Amino acid sequence: MRLLWLTLALAFAVIVPFVIWGGRFDQWLTVEGVSALVRGWGAWGWAAIILLLVGDLFLPIPSTLVMSAAGLIYGAFSGGLLAASGSFLSGATAYALCRSLGQGIAARLVGAEDLRRGELLFAQRGPWLIALSRAVPVLPEVIACLAGLTRMPAPSFFLALACGSIAVGFIYAGIGAAGVQQPALALGGSVLAPALLWLVTRRLLR
Repeated sequence: MRLLWLTLALAFAVIVPFVIWGGRFDQWLTVEGVSALVRGWGAWGWAAIILLLVGDLFLPIPSTLVMSAAGLIYGAFSGGLLAASGSFLSGATAYALCRSLGQGIAARLVGAEDLRRGELLFAQRGPWLIALSRAVPVLPEVIACLAGLTRMPAPSFFLALACGSIAVGFIYAGIGAAGVQQPALALGGSVLAPALLWLVTRRLLR
């Protein structure tokens, strides 16, 4: 039960900045607004893309807009690489920060019994949760934090994170490069593609 409350608390912590400052960010955080910001960095625009995506852990930054802006500015391939890299670094940062708390602190936060259940869940279903969550608002940060807290095995976590980040990054960058606004198509593709990538990867590993 305490693990559930922690999950809700993490989700709440991610949503609160949107409620407080989301209106201000919306004034400039559109694909065009992000593109103008990135171009303002000149030759370091690629770094702005990655920093914005990692900053999504702490600020109300819609990552899909940043990924689309990456495709608009750098093209589908280079923009996709930047978007995937930023998404991967964001998930890796959340995982590393929460895992660094240590098992003792994690047990005090959620309780020893809930921690064991969480460890079992992420050992069995963690890769699917990680890969599929990259396409859904709020969940990427929450799931990555929980994976670190329950000490999900690092190889499984980073492999699943790569599958989700690559698929989502290239899909949204491709949409930005094409100048197409089809959110339903993007969402569907960004959910199915990570699942397919993880299925293929798992079979190859076996």
